[in-house]
Amino acid sequence: MTKKFFLSADQIAPIFPDLGGCLATDRIVVDGQRVGYMYRTKPIRPEDSGWRFFAGDEDEAYMAVQSHHDVYQVNTILNYDPSILPFIDAEIGSKFERDEEGDFVLLDEEA
Repeated sequence: MTKKFFLSADQIAPIFPDLGGCLATDRIVVDGQRVGYMYRTKPIRPEDSGWRFFAGDEDEAYMAVQSHHDVYQVNTILNYDPSILPFIDAEIGSKFERDEEGDFVLLDEEA
């Protein structure tokens, strides 16, 4: 089954085109939800930015379905949710979650 993306290819602008790849879920790229939780891990490939983006309501069962997430360019996810841009240079190991006001907060290591 082909995914129907929330944004069309011609709506993706070159905001920050050379950041590399990331993992993102269909809750963002298909359903059009904002990023609610994101973290940066050590890259697993040279082209990997280390970023992982989630709407924040994906549970283990959702994530177990391979077709619910994929690899995209970070630039693509920036087009879906430009509010992540100020955090793109965060260190490996950084984790952010939206608070009740909709602002990203840095989570502690244990979170």
